[in-house]
Amino acid sequence: MLVMMLTEPAIFAKDTSCECRAPHEKLSIAQARRGTPMDRPVRVYADGIFDLFHSGHARALMQAKNLFPNAYLIVGVCSDELTHKYKGFTVMTEDERYEALRHCRYVDEVVRDAPWTLTQDFLEKHQIDFVAHDDIPYSSAGTEDVYKHIKEAGMFVPTQRTEGISTSDLITRIVRDYDLYARRNLQRGYTAKELNVSFINEKKYCLQNQVDRMKEKVKTVEEKSKHFVCRVEEKSHDLIQKWEEKSREFIGNFLELFGPDGTWKQVFSERSGRMISYAMSPRGSPSNSPPRQLSPSRSPSPPFCWPRPRPASPSSPKEASASFSSMSEEDENDK
Repeated sequence: MLVMMLTEPAIFAKDTSCECRAPHEKLSIAQARRGTPMDRPVRVYADGIFDLFHSGHARALMQAKNLFPNAYLIVGVCSDELTHKYKGFTVMTEDERYEALRHCRYVDEVVRDAPWTLTQDFLEKHQIDFVAHDDIPYSSAGTEDVYKHIKEAGMFVPTQRTEGISTSDLITRIVRDYDLYARRNLQRGYTAKELNVSFINEKKYCLQNQVDRMKEKVKTVEEKSKHFVCRVEEKSHDLIQKWEEKSREFIGNFLELFGPDGTWKQVFSERSGRMISYAMSPRGSPSNSPPRQLSPSRSPSPPFCWPRPRPASPSSPKEASASFSSMSEEDENDK
């Protein structure tokens, strides 16, 4: 039964009287709160216009449904004719409002074309035990409070209003931002005639939509450019960090190899020491090596002497005597 209630819409009340299995005996609030048999639920009635059905409506119906342990919630919805006569024009038609109530999870039954003021005949016809509504006096149809006689009969159970949300508030928002919603609907394909917009306003709204699209494109480009710049900065930071790490590593390796106490200096010093020691103390010939002998076919050759140059012939007697004297001195020196 619970699955059927959650997967199917609420039923419409029949034009005939209520089909209740158990005899309908009048209940007090105390009896209803203690609980009733399953075949005798407490029939709670809540009525309203329910235009632009919102969370405030749903919360009021939730409270009415949970007033008693075994409650059966009946919701009455006034017709367009009565509503336009006593309250004003509605956004949703009566059929749309009926369907909105049928698909609320707290509603068990919907009464179409509900009366503006509850009569005794209506209460008996639907076997209503209690009426749920907020306790603020509701002045309408020439009376200070349409629920006054229900309260006097002890059949009224109050619920709490939800602050900050109402049909009037929603309509006020739409009227306040009329230009914005008109532009939005024109952009979505509605015609100016459907929106009751003049030719001049239509062109104005279209121009504003174009300007907004250009602003959005510029904003998108700016965001993409900013994102690109951020990525470039991140990459540059990473490259600089890697370059610094590689530079430090290169400098460290260079100092380790060529520094004052580096590996290269030690290797060079060791090799230089070995070369100097080798040059200062060369290896001698072995003492037991045999002397070198000449072959018999070869005799020792005489020492080589450079030939003396022959003096040039004197061109005059003086030169001849001088040459003779110099040769004599050379012969004496040789001796």
